[in-house]
Amino acid sequence: MTTDSHAESQILHSDGGHGHDDHGGAAHGSLKSYLIGFGLSVILTAVPFWLVMTGTIADKAVTALIVLVLAAVQIVVHMVYFLHMNTRSENGWTMMAMIFTVVMVVIALTGSLWVMHHLNINMMPMHDMSQMP
Repeated sequence: MTTDSHAESQILHSDGGHGHDDHGGAAHGSLKSYLIGFGLSVILTAVPFWLVMTGTIADKAVTALIVLVLAAVQIVVHMVYFLHMNTRSENGWTMMAMIFTVVMVVIALTGSLWVMHHLNINMMPMHDMSQMP
């Protein structure tokens, strides 16, 4: 066994015999990326809290819409910076599973809201029981 082949066999055995150190395609964050994610999470939590507590925007529907949008942005921040979801990890299957899950949740929530809305509209009107003899 020559020196070169001996060194190569030690490299192959040190990382599980794959010849490279990619951890199965999974991304790992650095301290900088975790701090960026943490900072964005704090901002995306503090801004809606401030909007609701101070009543800066008079229209409550607009405030609710802004809070929902910032919540969706925060979900994306968590998935990217803490769960390391991207198109490169696991050959894109992680991203495909996430997209499928989001589509199913949207369908379930939209359907549930639609059913509840129509039940609310189509229910029999409540009678005033105080006028009963």
